[in-house]
Amino acid sequence: MSSNTIEKLQWRYATKKFDPSKVLSNEKLNILKETFNLTATSFGLQPLKMVVVSNAKIKEQLVPLTYHQPQVRDASHVLILCIEKSIDEKFIVDHFKRVEGLRKTPRKILDPFERDLIDSFTKKNSEEIKTWMINQLYLTLGALLTVCAMEKIDSCPMEGFESKKYDTLLGLDKKGLESVLVLPVGYRDKDDFFVTLKKVRRGVDELVINLE
Repeated sequence: MSSNTIEKLQWRYATKKFDPSKVLSNEKLNILKETFNLTATSFGLQPLKMVVVSNAKIKEQLVPLTYHQPQVRDASHVLILCIEKSIDEKFIVDHFKRVEGLRKTPRKILDPFERDLIDSFTKKNSEEIKTWMINQLYLTLGALLTVCAMEKIDSCPMEGFESKKYDTLLGLDKKGLESVLVLPVGYRDKDDFFVTLKKVRRGVDELVINLE
């Protein structure tokens, strides 16, 4: 890993104060959208969606639903990471149709995998499936935070918000979605107190175990 990469990861922090006058370019926003799309998920199923909010009025409405944290108002965009309400047989079948269409993989190869996956999900209860989907969503969050650092985009991952009220306000429940994470993105305000603070980490020697 190059020193430049480490420097960018050191630069990143959970931004507490965004500069509302600075807006992400379409190019930068598209990089984040593609990152969300390209992040690995188990079985490649992608049981998730990302809602991008840039409308100032909507962002203002999100503030009281985010325990009055101003980042959702002042950030350039608010990325809302969601899971599907449910994964049914059709969802899995549609995935394998995409595999067949894009890779031209013969059905005799795909069919056994498709049947096994449908059987596996049929045996899981709704809470098990929901937990699995949320785990996939955290993979995408990690990728988004890393790419934000690489692209010098500020971000602030949030779990502290009222998910059901978000879903109602944005109509996510009607789309079969449930919000799980909120990620305001944009550019830090020069007066953000946290800009000057050193990053606190346990350190490589304590976190990494080398077995030789």
